[in-house]
Parts: sequence; structure tokens; C-alpha cells
Amino acid sequence: MGPIEVKRFFGGFGLVQAGVQFAFVMKGTLYLRVDDATRPEFERLGAVPFSYATSASTVKVASYYEAPVDALEDPHALREWATKALASALGARKPARRKPAS
Repeated sequence: MGPIEVKRFFGGFGLVQAGVQFAFVMKGTLYLRVDDATRPEFERLGAVPFSYATSASTVKVASYYEAPVDALEDPHALREWATKALASALGARKPARRKPAS
């Protein structure tokens, strides 16, 4: 992984690399970007998706899951999970729109 930018993200902080947010910290919890390939790994370890309450219900954000607890205590493991999260975020990035030919 290269340099990571930290940006304000609602009431927390977003972690950005290559112009793409791949993780954020909200209320002291690190959430990592997941995709269909990595989500089962998070679920197998008991991680849950980010959620927030609205006046009507609780909204689950299935694209971000809590970082595995063990990874928070092991820098090498955390790097591996963050690398997977970055790959998920890069894979989800929408291609740049091309200008129509004149």
C-alpha cells in the first residue's frame, strides 16, 4: 500500500488512496470496503456491516464491514485486509465518462 489520505467523512474519517475511499472510521470502529468476493470472509469472522439509524429504521450499508478484530492487533494482517478493501473499492469505481465525439 502507498500513502493514504485521511478525509472528513460525515461524523468520522475516510481513508483514501488513488482517489478512492476504501475504509472509514466511525465512532471508533474501522470499516473496510467489501465486494461479493470478500464479504463472505468478513461474515465468517463475525464482522457486521456498517449501519445507521434513521427516524424510520436502521439502514445497513452492505459495502462496508467492520474490520476483523484480530487484524486490529496485527499490523501485517491489517495491511492484508486493507489491501483487499482497496481492491474492492477500485473494482467498484465507475469508469470515467467520455465526452461524446464532436
